[in-house]
Amino acid sequence: MLQPSHQSPQVAAVPAQRGPVRDRNDDAPWHTEAVCRRDEAGLFFAPSKEPTAARLSREEAAKRVCARCPVMVECREHALLQPEPYGVWGGLTAAERRVVLARRRRRDLELKKAAHTAGIAAAG
Repeated sequence: MLQPSHQSPQVAAVPAQRGPVRDRNDDAPWHTEAVCRRDEAGLFFAPSKEPTAARLSREEAAKRVCARCPVMVECREHALLQPEPYGVWGGLTAAERRVVLARRRRRDLELKKAAHTAGIAAAG
């Protein structure tokens, strides 16, 4: 979620539709095309002491908005590289992003270990 506007969160009820693939050579920053720029910030970020059922419902609505966003992948990578500790970004909650980051760290360690083992075997 980027800059909040004053539009109703009812936009999230629109069926998921992928727009045209974004031209990767475009000079405009990815977030200028983000669908969430037109939605209520409250849909993407939790109010304090939000009940679990309300949080899950809100997060699912936010994910539906993300699912039809042409820059979802760029948004997700931004949130993983920053890392963004709160909110729904690129269709993932903060907890889901932590899982993705942990998997990436594990994969990187395994690749380094495999490369180190291959280097020892080649030198042997």
